[in-house]
Order: sequence, then C-alpha cells, then structure tokens
Amino acid sequence: MEFNFSKWQACGNDFVLVNAFNNEDISEIIANAEKICDRHFGVGADGVIFILPSKIADFRMQIINSDGSEAEMCGNGIRCFAKCVKEAKLTDKNKFTVETGAGIIVPEIMADGTVHVDMGEPILEGDKIPVSGFGNNQVVNEDITVDGQTYKMTCVSMGNPHCIVFVDDINSVELEKIGPKFETNPVFPKKTNTEFVEVKNDKYVRMRVWERGAGITWACGTGSCATLVACVLNKRTQRTAQIELDGGILTIQWADNNRIYMTGPATKVFTATLG
Repeated sequence: MEFNFSKWQACGNDFVLVNAFNNEDISEIIANAEKICDRHFGVGADGVIFILPSKIADFRMQIINSDGSEAEMCGNGIRCFAKCVKEAKLTDKNKFTVETGAGIIVPEIMADGTVHVDMGEPILEGDKIPVSGFGNNQVVNEDITVDGQTYKMTCVSMGNPHCIVFVDDINSVELEKIGPKFETNPVFPKKTNTEFVEVKNDKYVRMRVWERGAGITWACGTGSCATLVACVLNKRTQRTAQIELDGGILTIQWADNNRIYMTGPATKVFTATLG
C-alpha cells in the first residue's frame, strides 16, 4: 500500500486527507485506516478523509474514524477538506457544495483563511437523533444514568448523534473514564458523541468531547454546533456564542432560518507519501 496524503488539523482535531477525486481505488486505505491513524505506529490522526467525486454536489467527503468505523459528518474535517480541495486546485471557487453522510454541506473559505460552514438544520426529534424512549419529542434536560450516576442530558443530531451534559466544573470530568460509557449506553442505538459543557457566560462556553469512534479529541465541529443548540434550548446562551475546545475556539450561530453556521480555522501540517 502506497499513497500520497496531506495531514491537516482544525483546532487540534487532525486528519489524513487523501485525494481520490479521479476515482482512485481507496479500499486498501480504508481497510488500514485504524493502523494509519495509530499515533505510535502510523501517521497519527483522528480519522482519514477522502476527497471523492459526487453526482449531486461539487465533491463528496468520506470519513473513516481512528477505530475504522465510518462517520456521517465531521465539522472540523469539513473545514480541512475545504482548504485541501482549494490548495489542490480541484476548484477555483471559495464556496462549494460537499456531499456527506449527513447531506449536502456548504463550506466557504473566507479572506482571512478561516472556513465558514453552513452545517444545515439541527435534528431534535428523539427517534431521529436517535435516542430511545422519546419518540418524536425533543430530548432536553432529561435524566440518563451512566455508571451508577444520574446526569441531565440534552440530545441533538447534526447528521450524527450528540449527547450534551452541562457541568459546573469541566476540569472535574474524568472524560477518559466516563466518555466510553456514554458512547455505548443502550439508550443510543447508534452510539453517541458526548459533550461536557461548562457555560462561562451567555456568549462563551467551554466544552470537552468524547467522540464516537475516536475517543477524546481536541475539538469536534458538529459537537460544537450541537452544544450551542443545547445551550439555547436550555436558555443558557444567546444564539451566537464562542465554543472553547481543547484545541481552539469556534464561533457557532443558530440563525433565525434554523440553520447552524460554524466558523473556524484549518491548517495544513505536512504532505507525505506512505508506503
């Protein structure tokens, strides 16, 4: 197996980007994604992202997590994807459409180098997130018992499931211990990403995340979007706020048209050939 790639990071959430826009065979790379992402014996990444052709958009993005599973969507990944596509001269546009497992996403590369992304509308019905036991009702400030302790959860899908838990002190959360137990809790039929959130004020929150299929990461774009939605639903913040992650800050807006907009950086780390 030999292939060219570039390594990108967005708020510390890092990815191996592979250009397969000309329908290159990526089956062997997918099969070895877990090894490629290994930080001791591989390149080291939170996931592998493929740039692919699409019949319904300008591009298609496929994401393989560091455990080898496939993700529907990745907010930090889409920003890296957008910058990588532009640098590879696959488009001369700064704003374009990307087919993902969560639908069509529209990133726009701004003059300052940040990427502004229309992330679509949040999904709030329990069965659609999915969260068992709530039907089509919203899941806002509801009880969940994990490892013998009861928490209050608010659940949102941004094309992938998120469980948001508000805490008084983010530093007291033993993320590596409790994260995997939330992820595999039977109330989440497709597992879940879990965000622990400390609200600093009505325009600024601190969040840490356990990502489904990746574990602790420095940032999560869809998780940041879901966090803002949960904050608004619980009347904790305004509809635009900054989300501070382990690796940086994202600005998230829940606009009056019900769409979520995310703005943040994406930076190339290096290019290389593996094989």
